[in-house]
Amino acid sequence: MCGIAGGWFPGSDVASRERLERALFTLKHRGPNDQGFESYPAFEGTVHFGHTRLSIIDLSSAGHQPMTSPSGRFSIVFNGEIYNYRELRGELVRKGYRFLSDSDTEVLLLGWEHWGKGVINRLVGMFAFAIFDHFEKTIVCVRDPFGIKPFFFAHANGSFVFASEVTAVRELVACGLELDWQQSYEYLVTGDYDSGDRTFFKGLRHLRPGHILTFSQPREDPVIERWWWPATTERWRGGFQDAAERLREMFLRSVRLHLRSDVPLGAALSGGLDSSAVVCAIRHLEPDARINTFSFIAAGSDVSEEGWVDRVVSDISATPYKVQASGEELARDLDDMIRAQGEPFGSTSIYAQYRVFKLASESGITVTLDGQGADELLAGYHGYPGARLHSLMDGHQYGDALKFLRNWSQWPGRSVRGGVARLVNEMTSGAVNKALKYAAGHRDYPSWLNKGMLLEAGVHPVFRASPEALNGKSRARRLMVTLREAQSVSGLPALLRHADRNSMRFSIESRVPFLTTEMAEFLLSVPEPFLVSPQGETKSIFRAAMRGIVPDDILDRRDKIGFATPEKDWLSGMADTIRSWLEEGCEVPFVDWGIVLRHFDAIIAGSRRFDWQTWRWINFARWHRIVFES
Repeated sequence: MCGIAGGWFPGSDVASRERLERALFTLKHRGPNDQGFESYPAFEGTVHFGHTRLSIIDLSSAGHQPMTSPSGRFSIVFNGEIYNYRELRGELVRKGYRFLSDSDTEVLLLGWEHWGKGVINRLVGMFAFAIFDHFEKTIVCVRDPFGIKPFFFAHANGSFVFASEVTAVRELVACGLELDWQQSYEYLVTGDYDSGDRTFFKGLRHLRPGHILTFSQPREDPVIERWWWPATTERWRGGFQDAAERLREMFLRSVRLHLRSDVPLGAALSGGLDSSAVVCAIRHLEPDARINTFSFIAAGSDVSEEGWVDRVVSDISATPYKVQASGEELARDLDDMIRAQGEPFGSTSIYAQYRVFKLASESGITVTLDGQGADELLAGYHGYPGARLHSLMDGHQYGDALKFLRNWSQWPGRSVRGGVARLVNEMTSGAVNKALKYAAGHRDYPSWLNKGMLLEAGVHPVFRASPEALNGKSRARRLMVTLREAQSVSGLPALLRHADRNSMRFSIESRVPFLTTEMAEFLLSVPEPFLVSPQGETKSIFRAAMRGIVPDDILDRRDKIGFATPEKDWLSGMADTIRSWLEEGCEVPFVDWGIVLRHFDAIIAGSRRFDWQTWRWINFARWHRIVFES
């Protein structure tokens, strides 16, 4: 796990090299064990590649980057892990290649030399890397299918630059980055972020998950193409139990690969099915291994999962580490967490995660395994009832749709009304959908925004097309299309961003064994009821797959509420501090902080409903002051 930075700069001026050196300094937390820097001539200019290394596999200096192939044709900077590097290395050795290290970076580099871009589809892992072709004078940049590892880039002011984090890009560009009003508006009003290539900075973009970028002409925009986009058609021809057994094999194989490391490992444990499955799978595969678990405990709160954490720890004989947090601690750590994240984020659950990684680091752990991504692969959360009902109605299965709605609504936290609302939202678009949201209280321009100023600047509400509209007709497979979107477009990329920045803040590599293309493609191919049963049970196939590995009472839980924090209690307990922040506001002219402050006072007084909007005001104000005004 590492930090990468670089790009093409006109001429061979010393200033660009100095900018890259400053960029690498900002990435030191991502790679405290080693640092490398190389420059190559190209296009009447210079390509700079820089790298900071967190040593995980092959701890020797042989894994130093940038790394150049023996032929001299390709140079690489790579952030991530290739878990099947041993198998790929064996293939390449049989084809006559010789290796100078035991690193996965060298396997990737020589794999690129042998298979070209075809090596990407052979990789099991998480990755963001850039390869410079010294013969063709091109830079090729690749990001993994789910966006586990970050990749920012900008092509402006005569240069092309890339880096793992915003702070590094800001050092690389010749002029400062400005606030992107459109993205800021969408975050503040709808909570949307990290769902496309737009960032909170003008001209700075994400390379989207599963995409490849080729930069070959300084005066032309890079060419960006999608390299992975799985099918959602039903292709599984076996029964439910056969599919569960296949999934069990895939999951255990993935966990085994994710355990490959030359440094100490641990596991994040929330008490829910997904993280419990990971640690129980580790015990199943490694009966005698020491397992260290790290958990956030919302002590004294109705969202506490401590009892379930203890249940799993007892079953697998793990060594538990727990952390609690308070509103005062959140206030203390908020600015540091905001700097680590680089951009605004959605809720205080990210602080709980921040504290878990801090605890793991203090306990001597360098690698953790996490259950992230299972909900998006297996139709977790509340089971995406709108999409599932829509599929049934596509197939004219109206009676089955009514039965499903009735059964689904019997689970905790659900209702018939909630299911119908999701179905209506799923089946409407355009003006109708907008009118329904308006009736529910949503406003495109709340009173605390300056509508005229936003319109004059070209900022408008964005209509997000439904997955079907984006990807063609997929009748009776609406759930699968929605899950594919959640995996690599909207939803999971933001969660993975939070985990990457929080873990790397403490120089920890966070691994997510659910997120392999093999499992994603398989799960998108099975009948929809395998994921959400007619009885409304989510992750049905995975619960069946884990019988005998995960305790039955964990598999049969009906009350899991997700990774939650007592956000309202925290924010209420630090109301005076928050009030001073909102009074101070930030230098964003389209937000009326006076109105925001009045709304906040009403929320604290109990005369206005508490919702996540409160956090977005706080987060955005603090972030803007740190990034643009300090």
